Amino acid sequence: MAPKLPPHHSLQHSSTTATAGGQVHDDHDHHPQPRGIMRWLLTTNHKEIGSLYLIFSLIMFFVGGIFALVVRAELFQPGLNLINPEFFNQMTTMHGLIMVFAAVMPAFTGLANWMIPLQIGAPDMALPRLNNFSFWLLPVAFILLLSTLLMPGGGPNFGWTFYAPLSTTYAPPSTTFFILSLHIAGVSSILGAINIVATILNMRAPGMRMMDMPLFVWTWLITAFLLIAVMPVLAGVITMMLMDINFGTSFFDAAGGGDPVLFQHLFWFFGHPEVYIMILPAFGIVSAIIPCFARKRLFGYASMVYATASIAVLSFLVWAHHMFVVGLPLAAELFFMYTTMLIAVPTGVKVFNWITTLFRGSITFEVPMLFALAFVVLFTIGGFSGLMLAIAPADFQYHDTYFVVAHFHYVLVPGAVFSIMAAVYFWLPKWTGHYPSEILGKWHFWLSVIGVNLTFFPMHFSGLAGMPRRIPDYALQFADFNLVSSLGAFLFGFSQLIFVWVIIKCVRGGVKAPAKAWDGAEDLEWTVPSPAPLHTFETPPDFKPVQH
Repeated sequence: MAPKLPPHHSLQHSSTTATAGGQVHDDHDHHPQPRGIMRWLLTTNHKEIGSLYLIFSLIMFFVGGIFALVVRAELFQPGLNLINPEFFNQMTTMHGLIMVFAAVMPAFTGLANWMIPLQIGAPDMALPRLNNFSFWLLPVAFILLLSTLLMPGGGPNFGWTFYAPLSTTYAPPSTTFFILSLHIAGVSSILGAINIVATILNMRAPGMRMMDMPLFVWTWLITAFLLIAVMPVLAGVITMMLMDINFGTSFFDAAGGGDPVLFQHLFWFFGHPEVYIMILPAFGIVSAIIPCFARKRLFGYASMVYATASIAVLSFLVWAHHMFVVGLPLAAELFFMYTTMLIAVPTGVKVFNWITTLFRGSITFEVPMLFALAFVVLFTIGGFSGLMLAIAPADFQYHDTYFVVAHFHYVLVPGAVFSIMAAVYFWLPKWTGHYPSEILGKWHFWLSVIGVNLTFFPMHFSGLAGMPRRIPDYALQFADFNLVSSLGAFLFGFSQLIFVWVIIKCVRGGVKAPAKAWDGAEDLEWTVPSPAPLHTFETPPDFKPVQH
């Protein structure tokens, strides 16, 4: 383990010099801070960069949401022709790409930037300039991706999983720009993950052992290792696509001796750990919120850490459960079926521990707790449908139907998105110094829960009845389910405007929050004043381990 930083070492400062007495002298004392746009372009402060990530992800959440509403408007009734099928395919593809890579992942990275230094008693992230660079790569990547919609032939139209040969042989000319944008976003993810690992391993407060860290920090440490492991796989597969499109290779072209199934193996070797990259930080958030509002210590802290690590390891052994219908050998189908069932065990441990933490707790139902409880219930439904999809012979029936759409949206919307919203409501008092509006927050919560279930629960039935994914029109037998799903989607989408209003009101003012904003809060961030000063823990805090 690298040595802890001495108390006078503050990494927010972009330049320091040693004086004759050996003390570190901060050159910023004599230079005014940049103002306006330059302050945000050049900032190396973890709180400001965390805010940039969160604002960017919120904007992209609405962009991806508008694309989803275009899709749901087209599917409102059979026979509608609001948009042409080609544009429908572009909307489904862009919705998935934007939500995964530009909304959910940057939101979790923003929370990591804001909270990890506060939770481990560090003055900043380990590599502040790299932190700034990691963020500013993202707007470049996604402006480039969105610009493909305006190029000849339109944007990506082959689904967010961009299977070859749809994305190579039959792709629009803009696909090369799509590949470049994913490369840039991947570099951002890898650099951000390296920074998080370096921060957690080297900059904890004196006396804080690994098993003293809050679970949000643990889940992000494991997530960062996952990112470092799998983003190069994505980079490899999109580079092979680039070669097939522009340089005459045949990695995925059967006519030239390649294999389209190779693409699926490579994509899902990245793609399945990616699913856990989008859910492990959510586990950390919920593991902070439930004990706080149940006013109890988290049940089974060590087992939660080991379960998270187990999920990360097992996520590399299940990728071909997305591919049961490609003609895998029977032995491979059995292997991936059993490993997929096995990964449900550590996830079940987590759900059991959250429920046991709630048992006989002194529970109150503030907005963060409501979102956390909805996460536990609805994410578990997504887990059960995942177990159904794990059974290879049953998956032959479910594959590429709306049942799969229902499954992964139950994991990612009430899972990842609800946990991000829970985190925002939970930590807003620390960020702004004001409590968010409880009344507006509860309106937002209930409309979101109703909207999510109206949107995605009927998809289980339309999928079981045989409705395929990614089609712009459908038979009359699916009309009622699609009507309900589209109404639910618009309810969920427009209810997010309440969320934006809650955030704006909270930033502007409201009920003042003390340093310890919530009764049951115990972690280090609640020892810092609210709002958190720009620079914190320049002198390492006096950390007292909590007995788990």
